[in-house]
Amino acid sequence: MLEVVDGVFELRLGYVNVHVVVTDDGVVLVDTGLPGRSPLIERGLKNIRRSLGEVTAILVTHHHPDHVGSLAELRRRTGARVIAHAADAPWITGHVPPAQPVGWRAKLVGRLIGTVEPTKIDQLITADGSEPLPGFTALHTPGHTRGHVSYLLDRSGGILFAGDAAASRKGRVTGPPRVVTADPERADRSLARFAELEFNHAVFGHGRAVSGLAVEAFRKAVSG
Repeated sequence: MLEVVDGVFELRLGYVNVHVVVTDDGVVLVDTGLPGRSPLIERGLKNIRRSLGEVTAILVTHHHPDHVGSLAELRRRTGARVIAHAADAPWITGHVPPAQPVGWRAKLVGRLIGTVEPTKIDQLITADGSEPLPGFTALHTPGHTRGHVSYLLDRSGGILFAGDAAASRKGRVTGPPRVVTADPERADRSLARFAELEFNHAVFGHGRAVSGLAVEAFRKAVSG
C-alpha cells in the first residue's frame, strides 16, 4: 500500500492499481483488479488497519476485466454499493457477454485473466458532474469505453482517479493505449478535459501516482 495523500492509498496488484479511500462513512474502493484478487485487497486493507467489513462503496471506472474482475466477490463479501456508469452497465451485469478473444495471443491473455463474474449495480451514474458519494464528482470520460468514469475527490487540493482515461509512466501522462480503446478520438477529448480542471494529485489504473500540481502533467500531455 502506498499512501498518496492522507487517507488515499494505492494498492498495486501486478500491472493494475486498486485505490482505497478512507472516509467518515467507511472505506471506498475504486475498481477491484483482476478476478481472484479480493484476498490481496483484504490483506492490503489489514496493512492500513482496515477490513473488508468497512468497505461501504465500490466506484467502478469501466467494465474491462482488469478493473471489475473481483467486483462480484467483493460485493458479496462486503455488502458494499456498486456504482458505475449506465453505458458500461450491460457488460458489468452480464447482459452483454464479453467479446471472445481472437488469435492465440488474445486467447492466452483471456486464460490468464480468467472469467469475470457478472454482478448487480446498485447505483447508476447517468449525469456528468454528479456526486455519487459525498466529496466525489463523477466525470464521464468516454473513449476507452463508452461509459468510462473518472472521479475527482475534494481532498488535499483535488485528487483525480483517472482510471484508464489516462496513464502515467515515469511521471509523464499519456492517453490510453489505442489498441484497447473503443473510440480513440473521444479518448483524446477526455484527456484534454482533464487539462482544463484543477487538481494537485492524480492516480491511474496503470502507472504510478503523480503529485504536486498534477494537472500540469496533463496539460503538458495535451500540448505535446
